[in-house]
Amino acid sequence: MKKLFFSLTALVLAAGAFAQSKADDLGKFKTETIDFGKIQQSNPATATFTVMNTGSKDLIIEQANPTCGCTISDFTKTPIKPGQTGEIKATYNAAGLGAFEKHLTVKFAGADDMKSITIKGEVLNADDFAKYKATTPAAAVVAIPTPVMTASSATPVKTTTVVKKNKKTKTKSKPVLKAATAS
Repeated sequence: MKKLFFSLTALVLAAGAFAQSKADDLGKFKTETIDFGKIQQSNPATATFTVMNTGSKDLIIEQANPTCGCTISDFTKTPIKPGQTGEIKATYNAAGLGAFEKHLTVKFAGADDMKSITIKGEVLNADDFAKYKATTPAAAVVAIPTPVMTASSATPVKTTTVVKKNKKTKTKSKPVLKAATAS
């Protein structure tokens, strides 16, 4: 009987030693959902999710996969030290009109489960977006997001930003870098 008891105890301890952690034990997101609000069609919008390493070992983001081809993701590739933060960026192409809600599945090294993070909003055509901006206080209008850029894929482009001042509309042009998108 003693042999059976010691064998079961050893088996339980061995199983516990090889058990993986839960994603929530390794890292915590500042927010798991980002709402873009109303955005203009054909103007990609980028959300940046911040994840903090809450564990005692380096946190490695193995994957951050979008659930559809209309979203592109990028994430911190280097190990994140305990107490430090990393980022996951999700860019929505805003090609289709209407409300959207897109999810990304995130896998941390050493976790046996995945986390789901979400971007959502509503895409309006240019006319509807202009009407929305005209009837909404300037502080409530979401600025046209800056595209994600990497050093290897940056292409200079010229964009136009509309600035409201004293009930008059001014248009300023300024150069920005726009990231190349994968097809």
